[in-house]
Amino acid sequence: MAKYEPIEMVKSYSGKICEHSDVYFAKKGKTLYTGKICNPRTKAFSEAELARQAKFAQARAAVKALTEEQKAAYAEAFANQKKYSTLQGYMFAMEYAKIA
Repeated sequence: MAKYEPIEMVKSYSGKICEHSDVYFAKKGKTLYTGKICNPRTKAFSEAELARQAKFAQARAAVKALTEEQKAAYAEAFANQKKYSTLQGYMFAMEYAKIA
């Protein structure tokens, strides 16, 4: 494998690096990183995966439907916790937990 010297924008590389797929940029908490999808999925989703996708979509819709009062209540609760780094992530987690 060739030795790569990261440019200043990208501090480090990890995993396989190939040239046949698109690069994506992501942020998790305070960490910025890049990646590539080398082997995209080709098989169909299972019933459990489809159920999780539906639950996720339902939680996103619930967050978008929140009133200003509900958002203010979440903002107040968000200020008193340390687990979530963004208010949006906190609201999503709370709405996701409500879905049975």
